[in-house]
Amino acid sequence: MYFAALLARTEDGWEASDTELDDVETLSDLADLAREASPEEDTVLVLIEQEDAWFGVVRVDGEDDPRIYVSDAAAAARSAYGELLLTDELLGREPGAADGPDLDSLDLDGTEDGESEADEDDEEEVATGSDAVPHSPVGDSEILDDLGISEKELRSLDAEDALGSIAEALGASEVLETVR
Repeated sequence: MYFAALLARTEDGWEASDTELDDVETLSDLADLAREASPEEDTVLVLIEQEDAWFGVVRVDGEDDPRIYVSDAAAAARSAYGELLLTDELLGREPGAADGPDLDSLDLDGTEDGESEADEDDEEEVATGSDAVPHSPVGDSEILDDLGISEKELRSLDAEDALGSIAEALGASEVLETVR
Protein backbone atom coordinates (compact mmCIF):
# COMPACT_ATOMS: atom_id res chain seq x y z
CA MET A 1 0.00 0.00 0.00
CA TYR A 2 1.31 3.40 -0.98
CA PHE A 3 0.70 6.83 0.43
CA ALA A 4 1.85 10.09 -1.12
CA ALA A 5 1.23 13.62 0.07
CA LEU A 6 2.45 17.14 -0.60
CA LEU A 7 3.36 19.44 2.29
CA ALA A 8 3.67 23.05 1.21
CA ARG A 9 5.11 25.62 3.59
CA THR A 10 3.15 28.85 3.60
CA GLU A 11 3.11 32.02 5.68
CA ASP A 12 0.42 30.39 7.83
CA GLY A 13 2.27 27.10 8.34
CA TRP A 14 2.12 23.83 6.44
CA GLU A 15 -0.66 22.87 4.07
CA ALA A 16 -1.12 19.23 3.08
CA SER A 17 -2.75 17.62 0.11
CA ASP A 18 -2.82 14.01 -0.94
CA THR A 19 -1.54 13.38 -4.37
CA GLU A 20 -2.06 10.72 -6.97
CA LEU A 21 1.17 9.62 -8.62
CA ASP A 22 -0.33 7.40 -11.29
CA ASP A 23 0.13 10.06 -13.99
CA VAL A 24 3.62 11.07 -12.83
CA GLU A 25 6.23 9.43 -15.04
CA THR A 26 9.47 11.27 -14.22
CA LEU A 27 11.15 13.15 -11.40
CA SER A 28 10.62 16.31 -13.45
CA ASP A 29 6.85 15.64 -13.51
CA LEU A 30 6.92 15.15 -9.74
CA ALA A 31 8.83 18.41 -9.23
CA ASP A 32 6.33 20.26 -11.43
CA LEU A 33 3.46 18.80 -9.39
CA ALA A 34 5.15 20.04 -6.21
CA ARG A 35 5.71 23.52 -7.65
CA GLU A 36 2.01 23.77 -8.54
CA ALA A 37 1.21 23.27 -4.84
CA SER A 38 3.04 26.48 -3.91
CA PRO A 39 2.55 29.43 -6.24
CA GLU A 40 4.77 31.54 -3.96
CA GLU A 41 7.76 29.24 -4.66
CA ASP A 42 7.94 28.20 -1.01
CA THR A 43 9.31 24.85 0.11
CA VAL A 44 7.23 21.84 -0.88
CA LEU A 45 7.90 18.34 0.39
CA VAL A 46 6.62 15.29 -1.45
CA LEU A 47 6.34 12.46 1.05
CA ILE A 48 6.00 8.94 -0.32
CA GLU A 49 5.86 5.69 1.60
CA GLN A 50 5.32 2.07 0.86
CA GLU A 51 3.97 0.49 4.00
CA ASP A 52 6.74 -0.99 6.16
CA ALA A 53 9.24 -1.12 3.27
CA TRP A 54 10.64 2.33 2.43
CA PHE A 55 9.90 6.05 2.40
CA GLY A 56 11.10 8.92 0.30
CA VAL A 57 11.22 12.69 0.62
CA VAL A 58 11.50 15.00 -2.35
CA ARG A 59 12.10 18.66 -1.54
CA VAL A 60 11.38 21.37 -4.06
CA ASP A 61 12.38 24.96 -3.28
CA GLY A 62 11.12 27.23 -6.05
CA GLU A 63 12.88 26.53 -9.33
CA ASP A 64 15.86 24.77 -7.72
CA ASP A 65 16.51 21.16 -8.67
CA PRO A 66 14.62 18.75 -6.43
CA ARG A 67 16.51 17.20 -3.53
CA ILE A 68 15.78 13.53 -2.81
CA TYR A 69 16.16 11.12 0.09
CA VAL A 70 15.14 7.44 -0.08
CA SER A 71 15.33 5.29 3.06
CA ASP A 72 16.04 1.95 1.32
CA ALA A 73 17.13 2.05 -2.30
CA ALA A 74 16.74 -1.69 -2.91
CA ALA A 75 13.16 -1.76 -1.62
CA ALA A 76 12.34 1.37 -3.62
CA ALA A 77 13.87 -0.19 -6.76
CA ARG A 78 11.16 -2.88 -6.62
CA SER A 79 8.47 -0.23 -6.44
CA ALA A 80 6.76 1.65 -9.25
CA TYR A 81 6.90 4.92 -7.32
CA GLY A 82 10.42 4.34 -6.05
CA GLU A 83 11.58 4.09 -9.63
CA LEU A 84 10.69 7.80 -10.03
CA LEU A 85 13.14 8.77 -7.31
CA LEU A 86 16.08 6.49 -8.07
CA THR A 87 17.88 8.54 -10.66
CA ASP A 88 21.30 7.63 -12.02
CA GLU A 89 22.78 10.55 -10.10
CA LEU A 90 21.16 9.42 -6.85
CA LEU A 91 22.56 5.91 -7.28
CA GLY A 92 26.02 7.23 -8.20
CA ARG A 93 25.95 6.03 -11.80
CA GLU A 94 26.77 7.77 -15.03
CA PRO A 95 23.54 9.04 -16.64
CA GLY A 96 22.25 6.51 -19.12
CA ALA A 97 24.85 3.94 -18.11
CA ALA A 98 24.17 0.72 -19.95
CA ASP A 99 25.40 -1.37 -17.03
CA GLY A 100 22.94 0.10 -14.50
CA PRO A 101 19.94 -1.74 -13.16
CA ASP A 102 17.24 -2.23 -15.76
CA LEU A 103 14.30 -1.11 -13.65
CA ASP A 104 12.00 -1.50 -16.66
CA SER A 105 12.64 -5.24 -16.66
CA LEU A 106 11.17 -5.58 -13.18
CA ASP A 107 7.49 -6.36 -12.81
CA LEU A 108 6.35 -3.10 -11.22
CA ASP A 109 2.61 -2.85 -11.01
CA GLY A 110 2.28 -0.63 -7.95
CA THR A 111 1.30 -3.49 -5.62
CA GLU A 112 4.72 -4.65 -4.47
CA ASP A 113 4.95 -5.41 -0.78
CA GLY A 114 8.64 -4.62 -0.43
CA GLU A 115 9.68 -8.24 0.16
CA SER A 116 13.13 -9.04 -1.12
CA GLU A 117 13.45 -11.74 -3.71
CA ALA A 118 17.15 -12.05 -2.90
CA ASP A 119 18.46 -14.99 -0.93
CA GLU A 120 18.59 -14.62 2.85
CA ASP A 121 22.42 -14.60 2.79
CA ASP A 122 22.48 -11.73 0.26
CA GLU A 123 20.53 -9.13 2.22
CA GLU A 124 23.07 -6.32 1.77
CA GLU A 125 22.27 -5.68 -1.89
CA VAL A 126 19.59 -6.66 -4.36
CA ALA A 127 20.88 -7.15 -7.86
CA THR A 128 18.84 -5.71 -10.69
CA GLY A 129 20.54 -6.09 -14.00
CA SER A 130 24.33 -6.17 -13.74
CA ASP A 131 24.53 -3.55 -10.98
CA ALA A 132 23.41 -3.70 -7.36
CA VAL A 133 21.14 -1.30 -5.52
CA PRO A 134 22.05 -1.04 -1.82
CA HIS A 135 19.72 -1.89 1.03
CA SER A 136 20.55 1.47 2.55
CA PRO A 137 19.52 5.10 2.36
CA VAL A 138 20.50 7.10 -0.71
CA GLY A 139 20.27 10.77 -1.53
CA ASP A 140 20.50 13.98 0.46
CA SER A 141 20.28 12.95 4.10
CA GLU A 142 20.52 16.63 5.12
CA ILE A 143 17.36 17.43 3.15
CA LEU A 144 15.42 18.45 6.29
CA ASP A 145 18.23 19.87 8.45
CA ASP A 146 17.04 23.48 8.21
CA LEU A 147 13.50 22.32 9.07
CA GLY A 148 14.56 20.73 12.37
CA ILE A 149 15.23 17.11 11.37
CA SER A 150 18.92 16.24 11.45
CA GLU A 151 20.64 13.74 9.19
CA LYS A 152 20.98 11.34 12.14
CA GLU A 153 17.28 11.62 12.98
CA LEU A 154 16.23 11.11 9.36
CA ARG A 155 18.43 8.04 8.94
CA SER A 156 17.09 6.52 12.16
CA LEU A 157 13.42 6.72 11.14
CA ASP A 158 11.61 3.44 10.66
CA ALA A 159 9.68 3.15 7.39
CA GLU A 160 6.57 2.17 9.35
CA ASP A 161 6.07 5.58 10.97
CA ALA A 162 8.56 7.87 9.19
CA LEU A 163 6.12 10.25 7.53
CA GLY A 164 4.22 10.78 10.78
CA SER A 165 7.49 11.47 12.60
CA ILE A 166 8.60 13.93 9.92
CA ALA A 167 5.25 15.73 9.98
CA GLU A 168 5.33 15.89 13.78
CA ALA A 169 8.81 17.42 13.78
CA LEU A 170 7.65 20.00 11.23
CA GLY A 171 4.53 20.81 13.25
CA ALA A 172 2.38 19.48 10.42
CA SER A 173 1.07 16.20 11.83
CA GLU A 174 -2.54 17.40 12.03
CA VAL A 175 -2.62 18.62 8.42
CA LEU A 176 -0.97 15.42 7.19
CA GLU A 177 -3.49 13.29 9.06
CA THR A 178 -6.35 15.12 7.33
CA VAL A 179 -5.19 13.79 3.96
CA ARG A 180 -4.19 10.33 5.14
